Amino acid sequence: MSRRKAGRENPGGDGGAADLSPTKRATGETASMIAARELLLIPVAQSLSSSPKKAAPRAPSQIRYRTAFHTTIGDVLRARGWKETDSDLDWDIFWADATWIRDVYDHVHLETHQRVNHFRNHYELTRKDLLVKNLKRARRLLLKHGNSDEAAKYDFSPTTFNLPAEYSLFVEEFKKNPTTSWIMKPIAKSQGKGIFLFQKLSEISDWRNRHRSFSKQQDPDNGSSSNNTLVAESYVVQQYISNPYLVGGKKFDMRVYVLVTSYSPLTIYAYRSGFARFSTSRFSMSNSDLTDHHIHLTNVAIQKSAPKYDPSNGGKWSLRNLKLYMVAKCGEARANQLFNDMQLAIIRSLIAVRKVMINDKHSFELYGYDLLFDTSLKVWLLEVNAYPSLSANTPSDYKLKCDLLDDVLHVVDVENRLSGDEVQVGGFDLIYRNGLIRNDKACAIQSYLGCHNNRVEQLAAMEKQRQATKKATLAATAR
Repeated sequence: MSRRKAGRENPGGDGGAADLSPTKRATGETASMIAARELLLIPVAQSLSSSPKKAAPRAPSQIRYRTAFHTTIGDVLRARGWKETDSDLDWDIFWADATWIRDVYDHVHLETHQRVNHFRNHYELTRKDLLVKNLKRARRLLLKHGNSDEAAKYDFSPTTFNLPAEYSLFVEEFKKNPTTSWIMKPIAKSQGKGIFLFQKLSEISDWRNRHRSFSKQQDPDNGSSSNNTLVAESYVVQQYISNPYLVGGKKFDMRVYVLVTSYSPLTIYAYRSGFARFSTSRFSMSNSDLTDHHIHLTNVAIQKSAPKYDPSNGGKWSLRNLKLYMVAKCGEARANQLFNDMQLAIIRSLIAVRKVMINDKHSFELYGYDLLFDTSLKVWLLEVNAYPSLSANTPSDYKLKCDLLDDVLHVVDVENRLSGDEVQVGGFDLIYRNGLIRNDKACAIQSYLGCHNNRVEQLAAMEKQRQATKKATLAATAR
């Protein structure tokens, strides 16, 4: 088996990046046709091109960071030997909160070397209603231009409607399948807040009456407030996955970490480590159990209040242990395909929002993807989090998140130590750079999700190679 870059475990052939951004429009090709073509998942065919030459490497003591958080990210930043600052603008990297991104980002000028941990309009991916809208648009565009096979692969999101705007459409769908269970989710909340299941339209009527808030209508002529009207809080309603795959009779979902360093060209890294979150109660779809969140919602914030919650493990398995379990249950080939299907759903969701995202060379973003699979091993994307929890409730959780964040900072590379050709950095694998990064046919797997995380060995090998290159460069210069 051929080897990729230093320290890559079980690598395939040379990964490459096909530039899908059209420099020339084919004869008769419309903007809509180009947009549809750019939604196609095209494997790369040539070696990665070297990035433009970077500035000289910087010592850790030269890096200044600012952060609004005091969770694991603060520990990781300090451990790297970087210097903390509370300056508004004099920093190299800023781990910012939602308020700064919303209120300040658009009003500051950043220098070339400065990096921020969010894209300006990340909500196009991470707000539940907008994610669904963008996935539907991508599917329609593919169908419009005859790419029905690829359009069919955008079926990883459950049937979804925005309420109250699409209430009539939802009622129409509900009446077609009156025995289906549905789940209601507020569009901009997390940790299971405001979520409930239902099977009757009357339960939605009760919700509509309970969840109304006053909204002042503005007079367009003078800007003054006029009549108060009642407006229902915005939710999404999704068809509930009533046949989830169970382990020990209990429901679980998976948290997968994904790093995007650019939307133009779209550049995606997936982290090998993650976890599965389990409910504490055995799964049941009986009517009397629909209101039991300890059965249906796997969020730690929900489960930790359950009588059977075990704080020693946080109700979690590592993604590695889950993959080993699935290998034992359904065989290595099927388990590998399952985890590759998860990775492809992630990639397609990011391709779907690529054109609406405001790309910024200063931005990068770590996403927490929540996925599950059902009894037929079909993958479902539940939601994407722009602010995945960086708090840790167990020692293993603390180690996972510290390693994850340390590797994020390795990839972002404010110290200028990477060449730009790396296909693995720590526990992150490059899975897309304007084209699908494929392993060669000699490699049995196409996704490293849930594989052994050899980050320590890989980082050491990468540093060894960097030092050898530096030594060779100095020797050549001296001649």
